[in-house]
Amino acid sequence: MIDVEQVRADTPGVEHVAHFDNAGSALPPAPVLEAVVEYLRREAEIGGYETSAERKEQWEQTYDALARLLGAERDEIAVIENATRAWDMAFYSFRFAPDDRILTGRAEYASNWIALKQVADRTGATIEVVPDDELGQFDVAPLERMVDERVKLVSLVHVPTQSVLVNPAAAVGRVTRAAGVPLLLDACQSAGQLPLDVGELDCDILSGTGRKFLRGPRGTGFLYVRRSLIEELEPPFLDMLAADWQPDGSYRIRGDARRFETWETYYAGKVGLGVAVDYALALGLDAIWERIRQLGDDLRAQLAELDRVTVLDRGEVLGATVTFNVDGVPAAEVQRALRAEQINVSLMNAGSARLDWGPRGLESAVRASVHYYNNEAEIGRLVAAVSRS
Repeated sequence: MIDVEQVRADTPGVEHVAHFDNAGSALPPAPVLEAVVEYLRREAEIGGYETSAERKEQWEQTYDALARLLGAERDEIAVIENATRAWDMAFYSFRFAPDDRILTGRAEYASNWIALKQVADRTGATIEVVPDDELGQFDVAPLERMVDERVKLVSLVHVPTQSVLVNPAAAVGRVTRAAGVPLLLDACQSAGQLPLDVGELDCDILSGTGRKFLRGPRGTGFLYVRRSLIEELEPPFLDMLAADWQPDGSYRIRGDARRFETWETYYAGKVGLGVAVDYALALGLDAIWERIRQLGDDLRAQLAELDRVTVLDRGEVLGATVTFNVDGVPAAEVQRALRAEQINVSLMNAGSARLDWGPRGLESAVRASVHYYNNEAEIGRLVAAVSRS
């Protein structure tokens, strides 16, 4: 079990706000804050290059921490400035041709879809959407029928930005692995929220961020690429970290996942990311997931009891995010009213999730996302404030 009082004592932000925007950017714990600030202070004292050399052990351990988090090897890990760029660096490494097929789901995120569409338009490949099941999650049965020799990639969002559900990634991975089709898993919302093991998930590529449920710094992300796939993928751009300039004018791309990185990086953030991952691992992802689900269920149930509130969540496995609307009140107005009471939530709109929200006729909603440091009193504050909006 998580010692809630201790993790709240480690979280300076809870003294100022009731933070339910963890699916956007969580409140960092004090050890992460201190690690980043201390690293930046050292850069100011002796210089940036000098600090990266002096503190190499600190930022290198981030690769070990992420490998432990994902059940991977450190040479399969790249640290990149955000989850979208991590996903892009992997996706744009594939070479598609006319008549190739890319499969995705209705949970696909806007940035991912835009990249898929850009590449499909350039290459003549086609994008096909795997249907949802009756619970609103990615349906594995149609996937099995759709996979053939023309399918070159399956893109799956593990936990959607606009929804609470957890897509059945392991079941999808079993299908793609059996078919020999790479699975690109967007774990932006699941990393730090629930346990992840790339072996159990059977995914070939996984992207994630530091700022959400891992409680790391903004401007940090990461990428896992299965070792046997790394050398098959040439990143869309290379620099002198990703490749070595040879005397004859050619270049040689490095053999590990850092081929997806660039030479200049946010070292203080990289150190903070490692501290954040270690903090989560010390608490235990199973314990984190159990508490998040409990808090999410409590918030969802209390909001559903309010007469004018419609809770939009669906799925077999439900996590941190609770999306809802208040009858007759625009979602943006609800968000403003809550912020006036020092309660943080997000505003979601259809532009982030057209494949999901379009068929459901949804244009906007309030997104409240819990984390393990939230408590029952904060949930009560949120529900009371919504009832007054």
